[in-house]
Amino acid sequence: METIVMNICASADSFGAYAENCDGIYAAGNTIEDCKKDVEKAISLIKETLPEEQWPAPIRGEYRLAWRYDIQSLLLHFGSIMSLSGLERLTGVHQKQLWAYMHGRSKPRQQQKKRIEDALHAFAGELSDVSVI
Repeated sequence: METIVMNICASADSFGAYAENCDGIYAAGNTIEDCKKDVEKAISLIKETLPEEQWPAPIRGEYRLAWRYDIQSLLLHFGSIMSLSGLERLTGVHQKQLWAYMHGRSKPRQQQKKRIEDALHAFAGELSDVSVI
């Protein structure tokens, strides 16, 4: 099964996505969810309008989509689910700094991006171990 890596980036008023490893797949939307739906639509349009021999190799068989976010789109998306103070507690990054990253006022260094990503992965792992009795 092929993995198509989709990069999601925030702009001033929307989100855009492009395939890192599959030519011809681009999408946009007002929200991350809209953008993801547009990716599926883009793949469907390729399959509907082009002969199979012209399809990019990754979509010829079974594939899955893997999502990569720039820091701004990640924080805009998850900042609507979790508070900045909650993200601060998870990541150790002050919420004023997270707000600046979220709104494009500053860009984090690679080390800071890794810190945020690692904290979210650790939290997801903790959540996956939760059961309710």
